[in-house]
Amino acid sequence: MTHIGFKPCKKEELNQFERNKVWELVQRPTHQNVIGTKWVFRNKMNKEGSVVRHKARLEAKGYCQEEGINGFIRGKVDTTLFVFEKGQDCLLVQIYVDDIIFGATNDSLCKKFSKLMQGEFEMSMMGELNFFLGLQIKQCQEGIYISQSKYTKELLKKFGIEEGRTVSTPMATNVKIDKDEKGKSVDESKYRGMIGSLLYLTASRPDILHVVCLCARFQSNPKESHMSTVKRIFRYLKGTIQYGLFYPKNEKFSLKGYSDSDYVGNIDDRKSTSGSCQFLGDCLVSWFSKKQNCVSLSTAEAEYISTAFCCTQLLWMKQTLANYKCSFENVPIFCDNISAINIARNPVHHNRTKHIEIQHHFLRDCVSKRKIEISFVPSQDQLADIFTKPLSSETFASIRARLGIMHIE
Repeated sequence: MTHIGFKPCKKEELNQFERNKVWELVQRPTHQNVIGTKWVFRNKMNKEGSVVRHKARLEAKGYCQEEGINGFIRGKVDTTLFVFEKGQDCLLVQIYVDDIIFGATNDSLCKKFSKLMQGEFEMSMMGELNFFLGLQIKQCQEGIYISQSKYTKELLKKFGIEEGRTVSTPMATNVKIDKDEKGKSVDESKYRGMIGSLLYLTASRPDILHVVCLCARFQSNPKESHMSTVKRIFRYLKGTIQYGLFYPKNEKFSLKGYSDSDYVGNIDDRKSTSGSCQFLGDCLVSWFSKKQNCVSLSTAEAEYISTAFCCTQLLWMKQTLANYKCSFENVPIFCDNISAINIARNPVHHNRTKHIEIQHHFLRDCVSKRKIEISFVPSQDQLADIFTKPLSSETFASIRARLGIMHIE
């Protein structure tokens, strides 16, 4: 993958608008309001944290501009993705504001695209992608590593957790978190800052997602017990700073998902937690942990609802992957609850689950149309467990490794 970016400063940005004919100046129509604009300034950093460019961007509200690129097909699901095909080769271009990431199956396509863009616009070639939106990317023969080790170190320093012992898991198995209404309150601003920072870190560290989302439920009037749990997350990160996601090359391109639920795990309202993760081959590409909206009356119902969430995500991924000319049918979802699988497969079971919201029953329709296949997986192989409950050190380490989260040199 390669990264290029525009060269802005405030004056240069305006000059670019004029040269590229972004707009035409006209008299304001009578009785029409002027759309407000504002300048946004930021510094582009490299992976060492040094400033490599001062950036300026003029933003306006109330419109959405779309420009076509000759020969490219805009993604139907992701409209910031463009695909160019030439014979058996293809070029993929992803746009984020004024930055562009692109890669191709043939290096000559990358060179031609770079030359084309630099000929049309004032752009700088940043070279091989190694740092983007706070993510550190390392490309090698074996595959691609994605981490946020630099960001993690900054967090530990910011919140004063550089010293002290480390722990092997982000949450102890014997801890049950509730509102703790009789507990001593802590600094709400600091607590929210810690939670917000950790949520951003889950982009490359899905191993902390469950406990971070759990602690995020108590951002209003947090207690010492909640802060203690958050500090344990940081102690876990201190011992795993260099961990990140690894995406190996030459993996089989098969789509699959894992779904799990922690039945009535929330002490305050007895709602269950859904957890899910999706893979392309053995590469983890999507994950979530979320408290369910309603109280389930059985483990089977909680698992069924969780599987419906997983199905929704897989259907969206199928649509997205169609932009890359990849099609999948009968995509497997692995669930460790046989009763939930039977509910999805057999409409007779619906008579006993009429109180489940209708929106979740689309899962049965997807199974019948062979868009999705529900398959049983033993509990010890249920990779979504890490997104629903605290685990022992051994189980946690095993699932973490199978998710592709590993130490990165």
